[in-house]
Amino acid sequence: MVGTSLGQALPMAPPLATSTFSQASGTLLGAIGAVAGFLAILAVIFFVAGRVTGRLQKPLAVIICLVPALFLLLLGLIVPAITTINNSFKNQQFLGELGTKYVGLKNYQFAFTDSYTLQTILRTFLWLIIVPTITVIIGLVAALLLDRMRRNAVPKTLLFLPTAISFVGASVIWGYVYDYRAPGSPQTGLLSAVVMKLGWHNPPHWLISSPINTFLLMVIMIWIQVGFAMVVLNAALKSIPDEIIESARLEGASGFRLFRTIQVPMIRSTVVVVLTTVMITTLKVFDIVFTVTNGNYNTDVLARQMYADMFVTSQVSRGSALAVILFVIVLPLMFYNIRQLRRERTER
Repeated sequence: MVGTSLGQALPMAPPLATSTFSQASGTLLGAIGAVAGFLAILAVIFFVAGRVTGRLQKPLAVIICLVPALFLLLLGLIVPAITTINNSFKNQQFLGELGTKYVGLKNYQFAFTDSYTLQTILRTFLWLIIVPTITVIIGLVAALLLDRMRRNAVPKTLLFLPTAISFVGASVIWGYVYDYRAPGSPQTGLLSAVVMKLGWHNPPHWLISSPINTFLLMVIMIWIQVGFAMVVLNAALKSIPDEIIESARLEGASGFRLFRTIQVPMIRSTVVVVLTTVMITTLKVFDIVFTVTNGNYNTDVLARQMYADMFVTSQVSRGSALAVILFVIVLPLMFYNIRQLRRERTER
């Protein structure tokens, strides 16, 4: 009787795969419908605009070009930013929670007094200092070496290739590199196998040993960003007029002296742009930490803790405060980057 009742009850519960598929299908159809509706509205607007003539033609064309962009900017950036800032001053725990109250700066006070969050902020600044600096140095050296090579297409492609890989994909690849097996067992992790061949018979468990695990995660980001830095800096080196290089060589400058006194000063603005761009990308690092360690073992960063507070531990207001802190840090870097790009453009 028990077996029969269980056998009859089991088919009544929908399979997990079917439920997941139906949810994914509904989400996909909703996204397709939203895109189709937006395109239909644009088609109607362009159709009407094409029939307008006379004085209204030019103003209407400007409005048609600006309104969709401003609408998307408002919907995707301005409204979420205002909502996040507003939530950071509340005691909201869940998304969409009603009846919340304003608590002033308590969430910010918690962020700068909680020991775990403070360590996360300091660790994020450590990423901000180390990753962009090493990335630019390696990218600059690689760009200089490639600039002196006749056939540099293959090495340039190999160096740039990691830039095309997603952060999650790169994290999975390097996760195999950092894989750990106990000494005496077959080593599947490349790093453990190499150091044991070199004589280190008892290497640590790389991803749970602090603080080395944080630096190993930084290596992933550096590996991804070096290709970008190399391509931009190589283009900047090639833009230096040959007459200046030849004149410097005639005056006795060569090798490192030529690089230090002529080439680096002439591409300084490009170096700064690359540095600030990598800094902005590093500040928003989430995928690498989330995929490899999920912030455990003293590897957490601001972006991952913000996500955890908002969507895992149901502390929306605290997560919003971290998002605002991250935004405040990124904002001056963005303005400085834009200023440098404009200055470089005017100098040309």
